[in-house]
Amino acid sequence: MTNEDVLAVFREAGALLEGHFILSSGRRSPVFLQKALVFSQPDLSEKLCKALASKLTAAFGKIDVVAGPAVGGIIPGYELARHLKARAIFAERVDGKLQFRRGFSIAEGERVLIAEDIVTTGLSFRETVEALDKLPGEVVGGACIIDRSNGKADVGCKLVSLAAVDFPDYAADDLPPELAAMEAVKPGSRGLA
Repeated sequence: MTNEDVLAVFREAGALLEGHFILSSGRRSPVFLQKALVFSQPDLSEKLCKALASKLTAAFGKIDVVAGPAVGGIIPGYELARHLKARAIFAERVDGKLQFRRGFSIAEGERVLIAEDIVTTGLSFRETVEALDKLPGEVVGGACIIDRSNGKADVGCKLVSLAAVDFPDYAADDLPPELAAMEAVKPGSRGLA
């Protein structure tokens, strides 16, 4: 799939939004990817994750465990694991830090892939790498459906994306006039408990 093919899936789901958005990083953008609208449709999730799984097999070989951060990594992590014939686990926030709970484990020698929906700054990815450092196994790399940073974000490991885009984003105190004139909306999930 090309970048435009991936964005077409987001448009089809009504998930490519335009306006003034506060991203989970705190930065502002005129474009928001409401991936929940894509991942609420199993056929679209399968289409994207199956295409990404093919790229991942070529890049990393056999994967034993797909691990992602809650909330954004749960559905793509599960769907990627299904196509990679791997297990899917997720980390969740406990006192502000990502941890693997619910009996999730990784055995010595297992090859682990980190999965996320959208990468902007790479913070959730780096936090997942940190949580995985406490477990056995080998992190072989990471995957996301869309890399909003277009390859610029530090995710703490090699990243393979299905699409890489370069939507503008701005510091809250350095907005272009057309964005500053609009009310800001925060549709993301990082602040969830």
